[in-house]
Amino acid sequence: MDHITNVSEYEAIAKKNLPKMVYDYYASGAEDQWTLKENLLAFSRILFRPRILIDVSTIDLSTTILGFKVSMPIMIAPTGMQKMAHPEGECATARAASAAGTIMTLSTMANSSIEEVASTGPGIRLFQLYVLKDRNLVTQLVRRAERAGYNAIALTADTPKLGRREADIKNRFTMSPSLTLKNFENLDIGKIDETNGSGLASYVAGLFDRSLSWKDVKWLQTITTLPILIKGVITAEDTRLCIQAGAAGIIVSNHGARQLDYVPATIMALEEVVKAAEGQIPVFLDGGVRRGTDVFKALALGASGVFIGRPVVFSLAAAGEAGVRKVLQMLRDELELTMALSGCCSLKEIRRDHIVAEWDAPHIAPRL
Repeated sequence: MDHITNVSEYEAIAKKNLPKMVYDYYASGAEDQWTLKENLLAFSRILFRPRILIDVSTIDLSTTILGFKVSMPIMIAPTGMQKMAHPEGECATARAASAAGTIMTLSTMANSSIEEVASTGPGIRLFQLYVLKDRNLVTQLVRRAERAGYNAIALTADTPKLGRREADIKNRFTMSPSLTLKNFENLDIGKIDETNGSGLASYVAGLFDRSLSWKDVKWLQTITTLPILIKGVITAEDTRLCIQAGAAGIIVSNHGARQLDYVPATIMALEEVVKAAEGQIPVFLDGGVRRGTDVFKALALGASGVFIGRPVVFSLAAAGEAGVRKVLQMLRDELELTMALSGCCSLKEIRRDHIVAEWDAPHIAPRL
């Protein structure tokens, strides 16, 4: 894998290594996949305004997330069913995150359990939570995350139903019988059955609670003392409601463009959310990050950090834990280079005036 020079190159290797059904599950988006393309493309509508002749002989990428010191503002988003990519699945990802000194988020829908991932060693970890119809089950999951030393809950709020992912419908997506959703293993809901369409969509319809609302965020706070991040926010209105509900942070996310198609790219929605948050709680971004330049642009627009999803599963499929380590290292190196060439020695020096977005000055930014 020495020939890999950037994060995106792992996708072609993953496509070669994985069964079509698995690759399509990881790679595809909802319906026309407009937002899927847009999540990547929108970054190219933001250009740099670098400052020169600044001493950049030492550059510090470290930051504090939810009170925890991390080596860089690049973290791992929750992606489900990672053992479809590599036999070591989420445990390999956890080790890579820990080695890089950054945060991993474990999905509710993981093939490795909350406890298995915790047992890989020390690390700052979030547990991504789907609220299920059975609230006792939700309480159990949250308690298990607390006991295993997870540092926060990331509540996914954009999935009352699963988006229409047509590749999964065509492929009749199902998980290999040798794998289980490990967090549910002893509850008779660890398997995804084969159906005429997407097995996952049928599974989710039976399990997830469509009545999830703001009152449930309050309920979650009664069952845990862990900070709660709300994932799936893309508007100012919902940002204000997150703050009112006592959220500890917001993840600007469109679920990797897998839920509602024709929502804006997350980088396009970011500034609206940041302005509405008024610095009261941190705002993070996921979706479309493939370069250190993308990370810098998100930080310049006010994000406190970014989460990466598909680059993790693709590098995991290509090279296991070493692949994920390399992705984190490449993004780190690229961010450091972008900072040096922009005249920034620390994250707090990255300002809005280091970039110009197409919506600022249409005559400067490229038309796509």
